[in-house]
Amino acid sequence: MANYSDVYKSWKDNPLDFWRDQSNEIDWIKKPKKIIDDISHPFYKWFPDGILNTSFNAIDRHVNAGRGEQDAIIYDSPVTNIKQKISYLELQYKVSQFAGALLKLSVQKSDRVIIYMPMIPEAIVAMLACARIGAVHSVVFGGFASNELAVRIDDCKPKIIVSASCGHEPNKIIEYKPLLNKALEIANHQVSKCIIFQRESLKVKLNSNQDIEWNEAIANVQLADPIDVAANDPLYILYTSGTTGQPKGVVRDNGGHAVSLKWSMKNIYNVNPGDVYWAASDIGWVVGHSYIVYAPLFHGCTTILFEGKPIGTPDAGTFWRIISEYNVKVLFTAPTALRAIKRDDPEGLHIKKYDLSNFKVLFLAGERADPDTVLWLEKKLKVPVIDHWWQTETGWPIVANPLGIESLPLKIGSPTIAMPGYDIQVLSDEGKEVKAGTFGAIAIKLPLPPGSLPTLWNANNRFIEAYLSTFPGYYETGDAGYKDKDEYLYIMSRTDDVINVAGHRLSTGAMEEALSNHPDVAECAVIGVADKLKGQVPLGLICLNNGCNTPHEVICREVVELVRNEIGPVAAFKSVAIVSALPKTRSGKILRATIGKIADNIPWKMPATVDNPIIFDEIKKAIKPLGY
Repeated sequence: MANYSDVYKSWKDNPLDFWRDQSNEIDWIKKPKKIIDDISHPFYKWFPDGILNTSFNAIDRHVNAGRGEQDAIIYDSPVTNIKQKISYLELQYKVSQFAGALLKLSVQKSDRVIIYMPMIPEAIVAMLACARIGAVHSVVFGGFASNELAVRIDDCKPKIIVSASCGHEPNKIIEYKPLLNKALEIANHQVSKCIIFQRESLKVKLNSNQDIEWNEAIANVQLADPIDVAANDPLYILYTSGTTGQPKGVVRDNGGHAVSLKWSMKNIYNVNPGDVYWAASDIGWVVGHSYIVYAPLFHGCTTILFEGKPIGTPDAGTFWRIISEYNVKVLFTAPTALRAIKRDDPEGLHIKKYDLSNFKVLFLAGERADPDTVLWLEKKLKVPVIDHWWQTETGWPIVANPLGIESLPLKIGSPTIAMPGYDIQVLSDEGKEVKAGTFGAIAIKLPLPPGSLPTLWNANNRFIEAYLSTFPGYYETGDAGYKDKDEYLYIMSRTDDVINVAGHRLSTGAMEEALSNHPDVAECAVIGVADKLKGQVPLGLICLNNGCNTPHEVICREVVELVRNEIGPVAAFKSVAIVSALPKTRSGKILRATIGKIADNIPWKMPATVDNPIIFDEIKKAIKPLGY
């Protein structure tokens, strides 16, 4: 049986041979002879002389291999009560047809196409159609406010925009067309056409000069074959959430992207062609790009496209229903989703209703997986619960447990160890590697592996400034933590979530871990707030499990004691407020910086990505008695 340390060593000893071997798993039109071009470092190019087509690798290769009848996509929408299965053969036709429609509208290789759509199969079709003709897609999370969409329009300057009449939330319809119209008014850049998919639940009036309906666009078009695309040509631009400042357009190239994602499916997630794989995310985020669309299709899996929520569509059992109904082998989602389920169904009664015998493993990423939730999931699901860590910028896991090679011992609180391509070091403020167990900034030695961002869209200087300037020769992740003696990594917080209490650098993540150990706490956040005496002190916000009867003052007293016991009096943790929910981005990240500004009475603006704006008013009221 393979040993992971040997695999990692083989990469470290000879990275070029390692990635040459992995590149053989992809169908190339012209195989690369050169593995990396480092002449223009830090702008590294992987497989620079290689030619391929991403759409061909995701669809046609499986059809050609005789597997066209296998399901490529299973669409399940409890918010519209629609279920649909699309085979690889059907997907090939739909993608070729829409690619033909794009060509008919004069979209050419390297032209940008913004996709502003809900979680429907047409969104995936549009992405793959762009890849088929070498156009560069930029998916914008459906329902993003108009000004945020306008910023992205002006930055990437798309030739056309593909959108839909509406998106669905559990109890409401979000009209996309007015948002799109306003964005086009705000933006300086003008698009030539908008293709609009009319959903049955809402038909909207189209602008006769600019809009074309989806079915009209695809009528009588010539099916498009995949074209030759250079490995270093951009496949897509994905803007980071933009909770603060101007969003960054992360560029993904074609060659490195295909090689790294293909490798990850077997070696990290341990799935085989034909297996059903489900990433419960949104195509507007990197998880959706990598693990709803591209990686499962590269590997010949069946991918699940879910239009719903972990609770409320209709209940906290919807995830388990999908796993059971479609024989899902692997689920990958954010801890936020599972915490919502645990809070709604703390006894896990819904889990017992479904046959989960084919379900083998649950992967978590996107934010820290608190030990309490991990232990609850392990107990209730009786499968391994595996945390792993990566970023929009890297496109695939940095640190993980490589189940397809070797199942390494799990350590709760750690996403395990570095994957091939990633030389991870924990650095001091001076850029020196610190010893095991010492807290510091997490950085990755250059070059980054295939699949990682080569730069930012039209912003090379910003790329260097944002990621490469703090520690020369390293990519700065923006995360802080430590490695233990076994090289297991512990991500404790963002570097800007490290607070300085009377000269002591403390991790808010460690305090959150202590809070989450309380049996009544469903979710929590700790942020640093200004203090005249100590510089900063921690402020805790906690949400309680449904059905909790313990008096609030008792819980507050107990969680303060927990932090004191686990971290010590040095944490100066005394202030905690109970709220009904935490403010989050639509991708599930807690908006800690905004909470901090509210507590410090600093002017703040509503983040564009916030999921539930009303909660800020509740937070203001909850922390006022504490002196904020």
